[in-house]
Amino acid sequence: MQNTLIPLTRLLAFLVLANQTAIAADSTRPPTIVLISGEYEYESARTLPVFKQHLETRYGFHCIYLERTKGEEIPGLTALEKADLLVVFIRRMTLPEEQLGRFKKYLDSGKPLIGLRTASHAFENWKDFDREVLGGNYHNHYGNDRAVTITVPAEAAGHPILNGVEHEFVAGGSLYLNTPLPPSSKVLLLGSVTNQPPEPVAWTHSYKGARVFYTSLGHPKDFENPSSKRLLVNAIFWTLDRPVPD
Repeated sequence: MQNTLIPLTRLLAFLVLANQTAIAADSTRPPTIVLISGEYEYESARTLPVFKQHLETRYGFHCIYLERTKGEEIPGLTALEKADLLVVFIRRMTLPEEQLGRFKKYLDSGKPLIGLRTASHAFENWKDFDREVLGGNYHNHYGNDRAVTITVPAEAAGHPILNGVEHEFVAGGSLYLNTPLPPSSKVLLLGSVTNQPPEPVAWTHSYKGARVFYTSLGHPKDFENPSSKRLLVNAIFWTLDRPVPD
């Protein structure tokens, strides 16, 4: 009996060590970020791949880029099964139920999300996505001819997502109307046009226990602006619950 117990003890020790090794390897692997372009107004099919390369070369993330076809589909959504973070830049798609189900399965699993600009009206067959998931309230926008000044409200100063972001800068595109937001959303940036009340431009939210960040920034010029670009990088670290870089 004693000779039998010794191999069993060794086997258990081996299994424990193997499990600890797997956990350690998993904790050191770079997070997988899936970035999806699904709109045709703001050139996200050009800006997101460039931003993807920035995340890979500067911060060592493993990134997967997916792009909408000319129809109403996004090939490659099985990548969501391995994603640690999803970045969505989609506009008014009516996705096949199977593909929409992949989004819902990812979000129901409690993993984080970042929504960019038109993500507030991403899905025609999931209209509650804006309010429920993003914590938004999109209802149109001002004209493109009205300059938008972005500022940091006093109550948001010191939030890690704003680390290195200028307290005032100019947006690249029009100002979205999102007032009032649900009480669960915490505003980080405000946008203003002449003679109109300010509108929320960036905020945090929570869905299924996961961190969510949304910003109506996303115009091609925003990806060239150091502050809005830094904002998005910081949001990636924050949603992944990692320290925001200095």
